[in-house]
Amino acid sequence: MRITIVGLGYVGLSIAVLLSQNHEVIGLDISKDKVEKINNKISPIKDNEIIDYLKHKNLNLMATTDKEKAYKNAEIVFVATPTDYNPETNYFDTSSVDEVIKDVLKINKKALIVIKSTIPIGYTERKRKEFNTDRVIFSPEFLREGKALYDNLYPSRIVVGDKTEKGEKIAKLLLEGAIKKDVPVFLMGATEAEAVKLFANTYLAMRVAFFNELDTFAEIKGLNTLEIIKGVCADPRIGDFYNNPSFGYGGYCLPKDTKQILADYLGNGVPHILIRAIVESNTIRKRHIAEMIERKNPKLVGIYRLAMKKDSDNFRHSSILDIIDYLKERGMNMIIYEPIIKEDSFKGIKVEKDFDRFINESDLIVANRLYSELKNIKNKVYTRDLFERD
Repeated sequence: MRITIVGLGYVGLSIAVLLSQNHEVIGLDISKDKVEKINNKISPIKDNEIIDYLKHKNLNLMATTDKEKAYKNAEIVFVATPTDYNPETNYFDTSSVDEVIKDVLKINKKALIVIKSTIPIGYTERKRKEFNTDRVIFSPEFLREGKALYDNLYPSRIVVGDKTEKGEKIAKLLLEGAIKKDVPVFLMGATEAEAVKLFANTYLAMRVAFFNELDTFAEIKGLNTLEIIKGVCADPRIGDFYNNPSFGYGGYCLPKDTKQILADYLGNGVPHILIRAIVESNTIRKRHIAEMIERKNPKLVGIYRLAMKKDSDNFRHSSILDIIDYLKERGMNMIIYEPIIKEDSFKGIKVEKDFDRFINESDLIVANRLYSELKNIKNKVYTRDLFERD
C-alpha cells in the first residue's frame, strides 16, 4: 500500500516508521533538514525506538517536501500536523489540517484522509459536510513524547472514528505493524472519537493536578508528601502511578487539550465546574511554586533544564517556562542550565553552558525533575519530584 504521512514530528514520524515496515511510506514535512535526516536514516527527534528502527530495520520509508509527489498516488494520507491552542479564539488552530485536506482532495481523487492531529470536537463532521466527502476520518493517537514508536508498537487501544469498512481498514493497518496484537479496537462515530482523545487527556491532567494540590497542601502544612501519596495510592482503585508531583502539567498535549475541552463546554453552554477547575488548578500550582521559591530569598536562582520530561529534547509548553515568567514578575535574578540551548540567553536570561559553574553560582537550583547529576547537591535544589521519574 502507498501511504503518506504529513508532519514528521513525534506523532507523524512514529506512524511513518510503524507503517513502513510493511508498506511504501512517504513522509511530508516543510523542514528540509528533517527530511534530509530521515532520508539518511537519522532521527530528527529523541525517541530511542525511532532511532533504532531507522538505523537497523529494513523500512520502506522516504521523506520529501514536495506535496504533489507525496499526495499523487497515495491510498491513505495520515495528517499529523500541529494544532496549537489559540488563546484569542479559544480554539485549536486547525489551519494546517485544513490545508492538507484541501490539497489532498484536489490532487488525489481516492485517498482516505486520516487525521491524527488533535482537533476540536465536531471538526471531522464539519469538514465532511464542507467538502461533501466521506474520505475524512479521525483516529486519535495516545502517544508519549520520547516513547511514541514504543506506544505504537504496544498500543493501549486503537480508536477509529468510522464504523464502516474504511474504519476497519485503518484499524487493521495500525495493528499490523504493532508487536502487541491483543489490542482493544474501538470503531465509533467521528465526534465520539474526538471526545475520547480530549477527555482522556483531561483526565490525565486532572490526576496530575490532584497530586500537585495534595503536595501544595502538604508543603504549606509541613507534612511529608511522600508518606501521604504512598498511603493514598495503596488503594487499588487509585493505583500507584501518575502520582509524582511536579511544577504543573505541561508539554504539548495536556495544556492545550484541557483548554480546548473547556472551550467546548463554554461554547455549548454545558454545565460544568470540574473541567474549569483542572485548567485553573494548573495556573495556581505554578504560581504557588514561584511563591515558594521567592520565600527562600535566593540571590541567584539557577533554572536546571527546561525540558518537561526526562530524556526529552523538547521544552515546548514546559511548565518551567511559566515559573520563569512568574519569577521575572517578582524581580528574581536567574541563570539557566539547558544543554540543548545553543544561544547565550533565553527569555533575556543568561544561559550557563558549564554545569559546575552553574551550580557554584546558583544559591538555589530549581528543577522540575531530579536528575542524577543533582543528587550530590540536593541541599541546594528545590524540586517537588518525589519518585525521580516522570
